[in-house]
Amino acid sequence: MLTKERMYKAIVEKDAEFEGHFITAVKTTGIFCRPTCTARKPKIENVEFLSDTAEAIRKGYRPCKVCQPLDLPGETPAPIKAIIEELHGNPSLKLKDWDLVQRGIEPNTIRRWFLKNHGITFHAYQRMFRLNAAFKRIQNGEPVTSVAYEAGYESLSGFGDSFKSVFGVSPNNSKNKQVVNITRIETPLGSMFACASEQGICLLEFTDRKMLETELKAIARLLNANIIQGANVHFDQLRSELEEYFSGKRTQFTVPLHAPGTAFQQSVWDELITIPFGTTRSYKQQAIHLNRPEAIRAVAGANGMNRISILIPCHRVIGEDGHLTGYGGGIYRKKWLLDFEKANQQQP
Repeated sequence: MLTKERMYKAIVEKDAEFEGHFITAVKTTGIFCRPTCTARKPKIENVEFLSDTAEAIRKGYRPCKVCQPLDLPGETPAPIKAIIEELHGNPSLKLKDWDLVQRGIEPNTIRRWFLKNHGITFHAYQRMFRLNAAFKRIQNGEPVTSVAYEAGYESLSGFGDSFKSVFGVSPNNSKNKQVVNITRIETPLGSMFACASEQGICLLEFTDRKMLETELKAIARLLNANIIQGANVHFDQLRSELEEYFSGKRTQFTVPLHAPGTAFQQSVWDELITIPFGTTRSYKQQAIHLNRPEAIRAVAGANGMNRISILIPCHRVIGEDGHLTGYGGGIYRKKWLLDFEKANQQQP
């Protein structure tokens, strides 16, 4: 049971673990906020805590312009989403500030968004897209010269310098180079980053995951690959299957997975996939299923190392006493997923 004091402490600390658990409504301003809002905090006697945004609106409160509680956490703004889709359709595009203004986007806004959400500038993002497309064409045997000019470069030397800065090798020496592509995917629980190699999806994590940077470095090391923005054949299938999952139409995923790890970790992840949709299993039960009843902690550790959320459903593993245990995406997301699956479980 969440007390008013505990919820107030959560908003003061901007604790993301409480996202989705309650909404803060400020009586003196008529504004309602999400728990992680960065605006100045009101006194505890001036707030009431409500179950959701719908209740706040019914009571006459207005959404905060700072934390935008009606938006999905981390959701990509529609104008920026349109630009990204345009780049997907034509990676050779080179959109300058004037082009952005013509599309109704303030250049400083898109710069800040890309720096915050991707850690690079918008122009660097575009360059990554062009180089990724060029890399794949060279891998398919196309001449470097034609690839360079069709990618929008005015000279071979400029293309070669840019290519080497990203891939670490010249275009002519890139045949044996490995690349992992990364993209951003919107879900009802917030934005996620997905990574894919040629073999399959190797990462799917919420963008606010604290260990995300560590996981990306691990992927790059384990696969001896560069991680760059770009399209991948597996992303379309992933988006389609996630959309079906969140609409209650899919209970199993078929998109190929590529989960590098130790033999024990991979056995744990394979076992996770066997947990039926809408059900849960304790760490002890999971260890027994693996014929390793003594390895409960090791199993829990391997669960925690899973880098492919939802598809490898570590959210279906709970404590032996029935309590929800740690989840990289946040306990509130774990609860949401379990409640959602239980509600959409197909009856025999």
